[in-house]
Amino acid sequence: MASLNVGNLGEYLREQRRTAQLSLRQLADAAGVSNPYLSQIERGLRKPSADILQQLAKALRISAETLYVQAGILDERERDELETRAVILADPSISERQKQVLLQIYESFRKENGLEADGPLTAATDTAADGSDAAHPSQHEAPGAREADQAHKAHDEHEQN
Repeated sequence: MASLNVGNLGEYLREQRRTAQLSLRQLADAAGVSNPYLSQIERGLRKPSADILQQLAKALRISAETLYVQAGILDERERDELETRAVILADPSISERQKQVLLQIYESFRKENGLEADGPLTAATDTAADGSDAAHPSQHEAPGAREADQAHKAHDEHEQN
C-alpha cells in the first residue's frame, strides 16, 4: 500500500467541499465526523481511514475510489478498472449473460493493450464461448473483431429467447 499523501488529499477535499458549496460543519455533519477532525484532514494533519474517506465521498457525492487515489491508497488505473466493472455489473438494462460478454470484451482489449487485470474474469477471457482462443485473434482480423462477433452472437441469442 502506498503511503498517504494527506496534504494533497486535504486540498482536494477542501476544493470538493467548496465546489459542493458546503461549509466545513455541513460536510462534517453529513459525513458523520467531527468538525475539528475534518479540519485537520483538510490541513493535512490527519490520515483518514478508508471508511472515513468513504463517508466523505458519499457526503460529497463523489466516488470513494477518487478519494482513495488522492490518498494514495489506490492506483488510478485500478480505480478506472473497478469503476468500469462496477458500472457494467450494475446496469439493470442488460442481462447477466450480456454483462459477462461485455466484461470479457473489456478484458480482451486490456490484454491487447498490455494491461493485464488480476480480476476473476481474466481467465474467462482466454477461451471464447465457442472454445476458440479469444485472447489471440488471427493476424487478419481487426483488433477486437472476434469479441465484437461474440457480443453480436450473444445479443442474437438473447433476441431469439
